[in-house]
Amino acid sequence: MSSSALVTEPPAATFPASQPPRLFTYPISHSFQPPHKCNFRPIHTLHSVSNPQNPITHIDTTNNKNINIITSTTSTTTSIALEEVEEDSRRGNKEQRRVVKIAWEKLVRWSRSLRSKAKTDVLERTNKVVVLGGGSFGTAMAAHIADRKFQMEVNMLVRDPKICQSINEKHLNCKYFPEYKLPENVIATTDAKTAFLGADFCLHAVPVQFSSSFLEGVADYVDPGLPFISLSKGLELNTFRVMSQIIPQALKNPRQPYIVLSGPSFASELMNKLPTAMVVASKDKKLANEVQQLLASKNLRISTSSDVTGVEIAGALKNVLAIAAGIVEGMNLGNNSMAALVAQGCSEIRWLATKMGAKSTTITGLSGTGDIMLTCFVNLSRNKTVGVRLGSGERLDDILSSMNQVAEGVSTAGAVIALAQKYNVKMPVLTAVARIIDNELTPQKAVLELMNLPQIQTIQWAPALHFTTTCVVSEVGLLIISWYIRSGSQLSQTS
Repeated sequence: MSSSALVTEPPAATFPASQPPRLFTYPISHSFQPPHKCNFRPIHTLHSVSNPQNPITHIDTTNNKNINIITSTTSTTTSIALEEVEEDSRRGNKEQRRVVKIAWEKLVRWSRSLRSKAKTDVLERTNKVVVLGGGSFGTAMAAHIADRKFQMEVNMLVRDPKICQSINEKHLNCKYFPEYKLPENVIATTDAKTAFLGADFCLHAVPVQFSSSFLEGVADYVDPGLPFISLSKGLELNTFRVMSQIIPQALKNPRQPYIVLSGPSFASELMNKLPTAMVVASKDKKLANEVQQLLASKNLRISTSSDVTGVEIAGALKNVLAIAAGIVEGMNLGNNSMAALVAQGCSEIRWLATKMGAKSTTITGLSGTGDIMLTCFVNLSRNKTVGVRLGSGERLDDILSSMNQVAEGVSTAGAVIALAQKYNVKMPVLTAVARIIDNELTPQKAVLELMNLPQIQTIQWAPALHFTTTCVVSEVGLLIISWYIRSGSQLSQTS
């Protein structure tokens, strides 16, 4: 049979109005047999079997292997079919919008219900809060708490008489926030006895490296039951202690109530009342809830956690990683390098933190990964700024002498490596940062050494489901770790 033969359904066949065009494909061969009820007619023009006046749309026999025949209904029938498809699509979209609307309304009702039941007794009975330190973050938190209740006295204990005078007379911090007006219930003093007298809560915002000596000097004025909320992030250089160890030991009171506040937060954005989310962690659940009541507002979300170790270690180590991220940017190594370095650094922080008893979900949560992303990717970060300038070729001493704020990552780097050795965790990226800060390795040499590390991984599963690795994690390894976190852990932070 000729390849130009035409195939059609018998004349008796008809098409329903809603039936779309159909495609029939039959292979051609010398022994080709037409299917049942098909007639072959060598005609030049084939008309629609439902309407003889409407010619067939298309016949394709160009490849001599298949014969494709599209049967067609009238243009009216086709239009009706398209309209039905469009109507189905509109109904589907309308249903999706309805489902989304219902989900959102449920969320709003749930939120309003919880807010109506939220306790406010802590804020109501709090009459005085003392803030230790007159730096940027201490000032921002003092302003935030003062705005929560205008009848509350927020007393800032500062060392600089000029800052003290500017806060009391002009209601601004002349050194850190000269353009921001502070609430009138923020008062500054250089006298520790006056600051602590009658305080209900204490916010500790003194840099980690100076905290121990500072607290020892004011210990006589601290009430043994005064809750300390630590805003300081880092490790003490010689002792490798975190703030949950420094505060009770410096005050000579192992039972001093302690809470750590951490999370992705820049002081300037707090001052501008931009939406922010942070975590308070304490082994005392009731105390964590009280601090949540004290701090939470329409601009600041506060989650609670019991994992003090995880929140503190993540807050300390992310500063060192931010220096590494800054070095990558300062050397113009590109976005690929930045992503790879931060991913590796996150893994190193998690390895050490879990070895120290932290929960892996804390490290991947708001106070861990959230804080890491902010510090590593945003140029407002002091630690990243140090890294950028190091990567650009500046000397560390020149960088630090030109800054009016403390970059905790510089002093923390050495302590981090000591902890890594203590817990037998290899941390290539953070170790390289410590070597660069010690002026024993150039950024260029560090990049070369890191890129030449073995491209393998070893995971050792312990009974407690902790793991360590001996080298840079490969792509497969990251997937394995991600699967382990999702399937083997439970969320530790609750809103």
